[in-house]
Amino acid sequence: MRRTRSLFTVVLLSAVGVLLLGACGTLRAGSDGAATATEPTGPTRWQTFAPIGVTAARLAGDRRTLSVDVEVPGPGKTCARDLKAVVTDTSDRTVWVQVTYSASAGGTPRADCRTTATATAEVRLPSPLGHRVLSVDNFTAFTADDAAPPHLRLCGELGCHPAPTGCTPASYDQAVMALDVPNHTSRGDERCDGKWLVFDVSSRMGPACPEGAGPGCGASLDDRWFFRAEKSGWKPIARGTKGGCTDVHAIESAFPSALCADLPPLKRSN
Repeated sequence: MRRTRSLFTVVLLSAVGVLLLGACGTLRAGSDGAATATEPTGPTRWQTFAPIGVTAARLAGDRRTLSVDVEVPGPGKTCARDLKAVVTDTSDRTVWVQVTYSASAGGTPRADCRTTATATAEVRLPSPLGHRVLSVDNFTAFTADDAAPPHLRLCGELGCHPAPTGCTPASYDQAVMALDVPNHTSRGDERCDGKWLVFDVSSRMGPACPEGAGPGCGASLDDRWFFRAEKSGWKPIARGTKGGCTDVHAIESAFPSALCADLPPLKRSN
C-alpha cells in the first residue's frame, strides 16, 4: 500500500511539472548545461513596410499597366507577403506610386529572411504615363523619355532631365556632382567655352569650428578640376594644384590654353 501511494505521488508531481513547464514556456539546455527558459511562441504579428529598394519599372503596351521591381526580405517564400502598389497622386508632371509589403515584426528574422530578394508589384495607372515622371516611394524616379520599352529609365541625382552641358550654373552643379568630393564642397570661378571647363573646388578639413578659433579651424583642401563636355554631361579629365595648364596638358593636350594659361597654383589653406 505504501509503495502504491509513493508511485501515485511521483506521477502526480510529474504531471504538475509538465503543466508548469507548459505555462512558462519551453526549457532548453544552455551552453553551460544549465536549463534556460525561452519565451512561449504566439501568433505571428505582421507589420507593413516600404520596400528596401526600388530597382526597375516597366510599362506594358497599353502604357498604363505598371510593373515595379523592389527589394524585400527573402528569399524565403513567407518572408514578405501582401506586396502591392497603389497610385497615391497625379499631376501634369508626376505620377506618385507607393509600394508596400507585410513582414513579421519583432524577434530575430529566420535564416531564409536575412538577405533580400526581388519581388514585382503591379498597378494600373489612371492614364498613360506619357512624358511625366514616375515617383516610387518618393525617393526613386523613372521616366519613359529616352528609355527602351517596356523599361523605364531610372533617373539620377540630378533628376530625369538634368541641365544640358553648357556654361550655366546648373551645368556647373552637374559637374561638381560628378566629382568624388565631400558634401558642402564650394566651387570657385569657372572658365568655360562650352566644350571645355575648369574650376577650383574647396573642401573643409579638420575640426568643425569657426575659422581662427583654434589650430586647424577653417582649414580647407583646394583642388582644380578640368572637364570635357560629353553627351552624358561634363566628364572630369584631370585634376591638380599646379599653375597654368601643366596638370591638364599632361593628360589632354587639346584643352585650350586660353582657359588655363594664367591660372595660379593652389595650396592648402589653414
